[in-house]
Amino acid sequence: MKRYGEHRFPGKLFVVEGIDGSGKSTQLNLLYQWLQSEGYGVVFSEWNSSPLVRNTTRRGKKKRMLAPSTFSLIHATDFADRVEHNIIPLLKAGAVVLCDRYIYTAFARDVVRGMDPKWVREIYSFAVRPTVAFYFRVPLEVSIKRLRASRNGFKYYEAGMDLELSEDPDESFKLFQDRIVQEYEKMIAEFDLTVVDETLPIEGQQDQMRQIVKARLAQAKRLRVAP
Repeated sequence: MKRYGEHRFPGKLFVVEGIDGSGKSTQLNLLYQWLQSEGYGVVFSEWNSSPLVRNTTRRGKKKRMLAPSTFSLIHATDFADRVEHNIIPLLKAGAVVLCDRYIYTAFARDVVRGMDPKWVREIYSFAVRPTVAFYFRVPLEVSIKRLRASRNGFKYYEAGMDLELSEDPDESFKLFQDRIVQEYEKMIAEFDLTVVDETLPIEGQQDQMRQIVKARLAQAKRLRVAP
């Protein structure tokens, strides 16, 4: 199977992965603030944020027209656009790039939706290998409790309703997320994901991330900019 390769650019790429409600975004924002305070040039990139396909994705979800293969190709297009116009140029410029979700999100969600794992990995083979990929492992019931407290129900695709797992959105979401967790767990060894125990205190998780990131940035001190 073709694998993505390590980049040789001066910048560093750190990504966070995990199911919804895993706390990964909170930890990434804390890491972002810390890196800024340390004087690093740091930028942020988010999954499914390219203006190239944003409107198409929104319309497709609203009309419930997205088949699993369509989902895969739209997200791959989104990712390719961000890699070409944002991630790679920033790495070339020596920036520290933080990504809230990376190719592993597609490897989990698309496979759960029935796409062939080899096919999904192949269409993302142009991606560069992250400096570190953090996977936030959280008990499913904890993540669901957080999400129920912060939003008014789950959307159709968010809940995996297109998979016909259950007619109840809450139950469908639970089953969908459970399958995604299983795919993430398979990827830990395959892609050398760094597991963060989300049941630890927020400060403990952040300290773990900072120690790992600091060690990988030791060679990039010359890239620091004035605060």
